[in-house]
Amino acid sequence: MSDTSRPRVRIDTSKPHSARFWNYFVGGKDNYEVDREIGDQIKTIFPGLVDVAVTSRRFLGRAVRYLAVEQGVRQFLDVGTGLPTADNTHEVAQRVAPDARIVYVDNDPIVLAHAHALLTSTPEGRTAYLDADLYDPEAVLKAAAGTLDLSRPVGLMILNTLGHVAEYERARELVRRLMGGLPAGSHLVISDSTATSEGMIAASEAYNASGAVPYHVRPVAEIAGFFEGLELVEPGVVRVPEWRPDAADADAGDAGAVDAYCGVGRKPGA
Repeated sequence: MSDTSRPRVRIDTSKPHSARFWNYFVGGKDNYEVDREIGDQIKTIFPGLVDVAVTSRRFLGRAVRYLAVEQGVRQFLDVGTGLPTADNTHEVAQRVAPDARIVYVDNDPIVLAHAHALLTSTPEGRTAYLDADLYDPEAVLKAAAGTLDLSRPVGLMILNTLGHVAEYERARELVRRLMGGLPAGSHLVISDSTATSEGMIAASEAYNASGAVPYHVRPVAEIAGFFEGLELVEPGVVRVPEWRPDAADADAGDAGAVDAYCGVGRKPGA
């Protein structure tokens, strides 16, 4: 296992924070009153955002299991880690493939402060945490190479993160650069909230007005655009509960009400 350093800057508890806000929505305890206040306000505006948070977490588990079991992927690069809760990427992967290696990436002092919870591993596998920035893909890849073999397929996870990149073309460029440093047979896994209902748009506007780092919801076509040049895995880009649901998702509710889309794409050539 890899160790991590102490946070370099003071954690600001005066404003809502996306990682803590999301943690509150999925039932975690690593949040503050300011996060719960905006969370409760948004629940009033758009209760469906709780379903987005819960079903997106379930999608993470299904996608990781698909890559590990059906595609034989043994390496995962999780960019925009967020706060650890239950069934983190390394837990899901190593449950079905004990030799799996996982690198988490975030540049947030809050996540860094909790990174020790992510740095557990089976004896056969390995996990590491990088204090690195999505906006510098080459640095992320270079640092990840200390744990992962980048000559072998990698599962690149970018979940509920790209909405923080305001400019769509820049977000696409960052994804392309990350995938460009990974070999054929690697997979891209993305989920993000979408501008598919008035409620979600209103919730996004309320969150962005709270002083937190803005999160931009996008049309479904723009989510699909992140997979350009990749081979989409069936069923394609769909609402998160609709991506290969299993028995554990039977109580996920009406998939049509969830304003978040996802997909998995394979880099061709292998």
